[in-house]
Amino acid sequence: MKSKRKTSIQAKTLIYLLVFNIVIIILLWFCQILIFDIYYEKEQISNMDGIVSAIKNADSETLSTLLPDVAYQNEVCIAMTDENKTIATYNINMNGCALNSNNKTVNNIILSFIEEGKDFQTYQFVNEDKHVSALLYGLKNNGSYMFIYSNLEDISDFTLIIKRQLMYVSIIGIFIAIIISVFLSSKITDPIVSITKKAKKLGNGDYDVKFEESGIKEIDDLSETLLQARTEMIKTDELRRDLMANVSHDLKTPLTMIKAYAEMIRDISYKDQEKMNEHLEIIVDETDRLTLLVNDILNLSKMQSNADTLKLETFDLAQEIKAIIKKYQIIKETEKYTINVDMPETIMIKADKKKLNQVIYNLVNNAINYTGDDKKVTIRVTKNKKYYLVEIIDTGKGIKSEEIPYIWNKYYKNDKKHQRNVVSTGLGLSIVKQILELHNFEYGVKSVLKKGSTFYFKIKI
Repeated sequence: MKSKRKTSIQAKTLIYLLVFNIVIIILLWFCQILIFDIYYEKEQISNMDGIVSAIKNADSETLSTLLPDVAYQNEVCIAMTDENKTIATYNINMNGCALNSNNKTVNNIILSFIEEGKDFQTYQFVNEDKHVSALLYGLKNNGSYMFIYSNLEDISDFTLIIKRQLMYVSIIGIFIAIIISVFLSSKITDPIVSITKKAKKLGNGDYDVKFEESGIKEIDDLSETLLQARTEMIKTDELRRDLMANVSHDLKTPLTMIKAYAEMIRDISYKDQEKMNEHLEIIVDETDRLTLLVNDILNLSKMQSNADTLKLETFDLAQEIKAIIKKYQIIKETEKYTINVDMPETIMIKADKKKLNQVIYNLVNNAINYTGDDKKVTIRVTKNKKYYLVEIIDTGKGIKSEEIPYIWNKYYKNDKKHQRNVVSTGLGLSIVKQILELHNFEYGVKSVLKKGSTFYFKIKI
């Protein structure tokens, strides 16, 4: 797959502003050069209609003062005639006026208008002397004839000036676009480049980088996100170190024990059958501990990669809990632990029996490891309308509220000096999380400092 060509923000900003500027200039050229003539013509026709309307409504007394003002202010020329001669003219020397020349077209129009005895007529034609479109109004007023003339396209010089101005504006606009694009791109790219460099340092493990505010909302949002990422990376790094330390410890301890007792059997106790059996039993126990650790790591990895599937079946959870409690009989007798159970006689549910047993086993292990000096653990199951609520309660020191989101992580321990009275790999709560999420069961923990913690999950009925 071909990668897209990458362009800097500065280059893109320059291109976009130049394109925008060129489009605006093209629109100006189109409006001023092509549409201006049409607009000017319509304005002139509308203006002439207004002049004619004013003349028609004027009486004979005001007409003599109205005509000069109208002619000079609106740049039109006016001629009043009778059937034989010209009576009066106004602004007749206006540039392009065809009423003061022997223009055949205009003369023919005037003659035709008088002979036909018309009251009003509009004529639009080409003034051959000036080679421009022209407009001539014929109007009969109080027995005399009035002719009003105006050029429609006598704006060539003005158009040329506009073209020159637009050319200068275009050149200046392009230079301004370049300057603005460089300024804007630097204002935008500088903080992005800075963030990119710091993000690379962060990716390389330098957690001392700081992200300053730039005043641009989107960039500041990115800085805030990276700050949060840095915080999470620091926590993850701490958890990684704890993970390595705990795994190393959990592997090293049984291996050391296995080696030590194997050497004792080889060198000393091989002669004493009773001692040798005792040492072999310790080796077997430590091997089981290693097997448990490896199996937990493999199971957790399998579930996290979504390679594990559920084998749903209907079974009695109460019977499974009773069977699990029996496994702790030895610590109940030797260590004087108390495990109280409060639940209905029958709890029929549909789930993966093997995995749910693992959840309860790990939660009970966790409660025993962290319970208080009274060595008391409680398992409680209550039935609601829609679900069974399973709670495992200890009486330990509790968990700080800010640490609760992290207790489900691998090898996270809120108390390094927990009891460890039963075999545990440090992966229990992480496995619990994966199994419950695989079942889509709601779960969580409620904790009060110096009073204990309650781990719970809900099984849908």
